[in-house]
Amino acid sequence: MEPGLYVVGTPIGNLGDITMRALATLRDVDIVLAEDTRHTRKLFTRYEIQTDLVSCHKFNESSRVEWTVNRVRAGDSIALVTDSGMPAISDPGARLVAACRGAGIAVTVVPGPSAVTAAIALSGCVEKRFVFEGFLPLKAGKRRRRIQEIASETRPVVLFESPYRFHKLLNLLMEIMPERHLFVGRELTKRFEECRMSTVKEMMAEYAGRTVKGELVIVTFPDPQR
Repeated sequence: MEPGLYVVGTPIGNLGDITMRALATLRDVDIVLAEDTRHTRKLFTRYEIQTDLVSCHKFNESSRVEWTVNRVRAGDSIALVTDSGMPAISDPGARLVAACRGAGIAVTVVPGPSAVTAAIALSGCVEKRFVFEGFLPLKAGKRRRRIQEIASETRPVVLFESPYRFHKLLNLLMEIMPERHLFVGRELTKRFEECRMSTVKEMMAEYAGRTVKGELVIVTFPDPQR
């Protein structure tokens, strides 16, 4: 591999979704920077990849910037992966990519699965445009204001949400836009994938009393008659 940074997309759930080019890249680079080395080790074990893993997550990404730039300048090829999907999309990586570009280092993308486009496709969205919001703010006030902004959005909006905050999100949506239609995708591409489409009010009833597990992708639609 030529020296540089390789931004590699990895499966969002099903390990069979890895691309051949991604596998070749992860095998051939000198080092792989991973959001969680334990998580990435499962992918490496499945495909018998022996490349050295080094952690690069939101708490140490800034310290990895100079280290990465120096290693590439010394002739190393380095891949960047996160736990799932594309690095820098609601995941660590953007700071590192920007620093490498600023340092004149070649940055190559090896694209792969995306929870965003998977959810849009599964929802049956017929609109030509949509908004990717990602994770909402954690603070209650900012979270409420952002949802109020989403309520006035004329395009579908894609959200990421933790299972631990899902019921709180539904409560806020119920308060602000109860008749709005939602698509909820849970554990996409995994064995227990679950997809539901209904109004916020109906979704509240469907998930009442349920313990939700697995990451969620949610699409809100602007037309209450959808």
